[in-house]
Amino acid sequence: MRPGAASFPRVSAILFVGDIVASAGRRTLKALLPGLREELGLDFVVVNGENAAGGIGITPKHAGELFAAGVDVITLGNHTYRHREVWPYLDTQPYILRPANFMRTQPGRGTCVFERDGVSLGVVNLSGNLFMQAASPAFTTIDEALREVAGADHVLVDMHAEATSEKVAMGWFLDGRVTAVVGTHTHVPTADARVLPGGTAYITDVGMTGARGGVIGVKREQSISVFRSHMPVRYDSSDVDPWLMAVVIRTAPGSSRAESIEPILRPESSATSTSGRNQTT
Repeated sequence: MRPGAASFPRVSAILFVGDIVASAGRRTLKALLPGLREELGLDFVVVNGENAAGGIGITPKHAGELFAAGVDVITLGNHTYRHREVWPYLDTQPYILRPANFMRTQPGRGTCVFERDGVSLGVVNLSGNLFMQAASPAFTTIDEALREVAGADHVLVDMHAEATSEKVAMGWFLDGRVTAVVGTHTHVPTADARVLPGGTAYITDVGMTGARGGVIGVKREQSISVFRSHMPVRYDSSDVDPWLMAVVIRTAPGSSRAESIEPILRPESSATSTSGRNQTT
């Protein structure tokens, strides 16, 4: 992130969409994104596609569907390699990322820079280490990752992690060094969206874009059965009450710092309802 950069006097608006879960999530994104782009004046759209294919992982087909819908960059997480057909795709498509703290021998990259209308957005994807299986610590990998996007006007970090403490710590660690740190993975939006003192927008978890009527995206009766019986059950993605969960980050004029971060929570039905425009929180 260029300190005190003056080449982009206008405010940039960055939409980050929380974990897209299965067909319900993809459908909801496609239904709502055109209206959000116009309503919010978006410059960049980044989504976490960790669960886009049937609720777990992503395929080239589904990644292409998200790009065609208007997504600029896709981030991933612990289910990156669930589908083998995506492995070579990760090496050839520059705007789909897997966590930077995975092994160098694993397919894909952990950073990218996307440019539009003379303004650039660096994106860094990280995995947490607590309760996760990333190869190296996120807190030591991040310095090298930031060097890879050092020329970008703005930098957004997706911290895909289980532990809230690890995400909060990363926010403070990067405060003043990046434009935004957004948490993903747990699928439930948190109420702590704020701009930290150094000018970094932060939220512990953006939430998920998928069926809110399930249990973090899967059919609720299946999840309840596991908790009641302690026996394994094949999970299927829910399609009940799909919502888009996201945040919009606006930068300060003439600066790479964030000026605001606002949660965006919309039901899929608001795409055809004029009342849906009032459901931003």
